[in-house]
Amino acid sequence: MSDNLQPETLALHTGIHRSQFHEHSEAMYLTSSFVFDSAAQAAARFSGSEPGNIYSRFTNPTVTAFEERLAVLEGAETCIATSSGMSAILACTMGLLSAGDHIVASQSLFGATVNLFNNILKKFNIDTTFVSATDVDAWRSAIRPNTKLFFMETPSNPLTEISDIAELARIARMAGAWLVVDNCFCTPILQKPLELGADIVIHSATKYLDGQGRVLGGAVLGKRELLMDGGVFGFLRTAGPTLSAFNAWVILKGLETLKIRVEAHSENALKMAQWLEKHPNVTRIFYPGLESHPQHDLAKRQQKSGGGIVSFEVKGGREAAWRVIDSTQLISITANLGDAKSTLTHPATTTHARISQEARDAAGITDGLLRIAVGLESVQDLQTDLARGLG
Repeated sequence: MSDNLQPETLALHTGIHRSQFHEHSEAMYLTSSFVFDSAAQAAARFSGSEPGNIYSRFTNPTVTAFEERLAVLEGAETCIATSSGMSAILACTMGLLSAGDHIVASQSLFGATVNLFNNILKKFNIDTTFVSATDVDAWRSAIRPNTKLFFMETPSNPLTEISDIAELARIARMAGAWLVVDNCFCTPILQKPLELGADIVIHSATKYLDGQGRVLGGAVLGKRELLMDGGVFGFLRTAGPTLSAFNAWVILKGLETLKIRVEAHSENALKMAQWLEKHPNVTRIFYPGLESHPQHDLAKRQQKSGGGIVSFEVKGGREAAWRVIDSTQLISITANLGDAKSTLTHPATTTHARISQEARDAAGITDGLLRIAVGLESVQDLQTDLARGLG
């Protein structure tokens, strides 16, 4: 296949390996194991001297098709698919780090990621220092002799803070650390962290890559030597946080429309952000596509558009925020994002409820904050739905 194809073409044609039946759509291989021609072939497969499928915990043709397609879109040498976005982060950290290692991470992370670093990795003597997502000097100052990993989301969840990928990649390299970027909000359609110097990209394929809220999935992408030989694939093979063939097939179908969906999400989100910015009962608006966003210029350099996530604070704290949520009739009240249908959540009591109040304060998660993942509906209809509770 030509190297000069555009993303929308690659998302339709990469990873197709037709069987003897010459199917047009990708086949779904729902099998736990694979049959060998001989004992010698089985031994060769297990030893790795012969490529091929062995067991669907770590090799499956449908999963491989998803991995190949996403790797091409991200510009990565290899992709390791996992059962969820959180299992992707777990596989990455457990595969690459050892007891005594240190992580520098953005304090503006998804709540479950914070808990993974603070409550689970800490049990294995892997410490994390949380710093401002946007303060480059804070990242540099947090480095220790045993720092092995920088971890960030950009844009962050839910305040859409933008981290300088290229500069933090440079600092990480000087420290002998890997830079890991969660690219869930932008997808490779809007942002290519590896091209900006990141070593690894993480995805929750549950979000925009699927695009319709149907299945869970995750992915770790980067150089083959780092992921396949460096321990991430080994962790997946042994521990088994595996993407199912069915889920891989569903997400493959989602990738086919990724570009047009993400562009439409972004267009709708910008209109929504502009409308919210003018609303008298909205005190703050967080959207990288607005000129008022503190990192708007950086976002313009790193991203092709602002993405589909808009967060905003309302007057009156939690009571007012819950009133907005409870008054909606169209927008779904759920913490998921990246769905074709718009979703609305109160981060302080849902996605970030399990982290400490101190950590929420540091991350700017106030009681009046709401996050809307703008879907593909009419923006006018969405505005009418929000206006009902905003007053």
